[in-house]
Amino acid sequence: MIPRITFHLSWLLIAVGAHAATLSLQSPRVTISSSDATQLLSDTLSSIKRLEPLTLGASDTLKLTFQVTEDGEGKGVQPHQTFLRFYDSVSGEEGIQPVRVTPGGKAKFELNMARPPASLPPTTDRPLAVSLILGSFVHDPVKYDLFDLYVPASSTPAPHPDEALFYALPTIAHTFRPEQKLPPKLVSTVFAALVLSPWAVLLGLWGKIGLSVPHLVSPRILPFTALLGAFEVLLVWYWVDLKLGQVLLYGGMLAIPTIFAGKTALATTGEWRAGKH
Repeated sequence: MIPRITFHLSWLLIAVGAHAATLSLQSPRVTISSSDATQLLSDTLSSIKRLEPLTLGASDTLKLTFQVTEDGEGKGVQPHQTFLRFYDSVSGEEGIQPVRVTPGGKAKFELNMARPPASLPPTTDRPLAVSLILGSFVHDPVKYDLFDLYVPASSTPAPHPDEALFYALPTIAHTFRPEQKLPPKLVSTVFAALVLSPWAVLLGLWGKIGLSVPHLVSPRILPFTALLGAFEVLLVWYWVDLKLGQVLLYGGMLAIPTIFAGKTALATTGEWRAGKH
């Protein structure tokens, strides 16, 4: 029983020791070279004395190398997450760039200003504060403030073709058409008389030749006459209220009995003229 307790206690002490260990940087070094591989600067980073702000030209390359170790043991370890943070303290813009670390804890990062990464924030004439962030499941997270870095100012991006759609639009001002002007009463009277003139001509002719419709109310003629009157009422209703689709529907319903009633009325009229009735 005692050896088992001792075994579990030893594992507990190891776990506590692992969590108590912190991550540190060994031999961090920064190098700046020009486009023709000429070394412009090479210096070691120190937690005691901070470097003067670094400056990168439009075609310069910055190289950062370091090794992540456990503090106190010097053994290289691989953090679960490693990031470089570029931060503009005035605008609040920041960019996060992942850094690949080998199982032995060694890492190398290059920043080529001829092809800057998309994660680099928009830059001006102000420096970017560069810091290193290490995260681990078995170690306490740590952040190292490395140096300030001047880089060429960002060029103004080309406007997006849909950018104007996101601006505030002007207030919509509704323009209403003016009220329709009625023609003079004289013009309306003249045209109304022209419309009614055929009826006046018809009544005049009927008065001259005499109106003789002895079979108008005949049982075989009256349905056809009533259906014709229904068509006239439908047209007046269409002029007042109905829509075209409704007129076609109702007209189709009236057309069927009108055809049969008209056929009967025509046959009856033919018999009368032939003297059969």
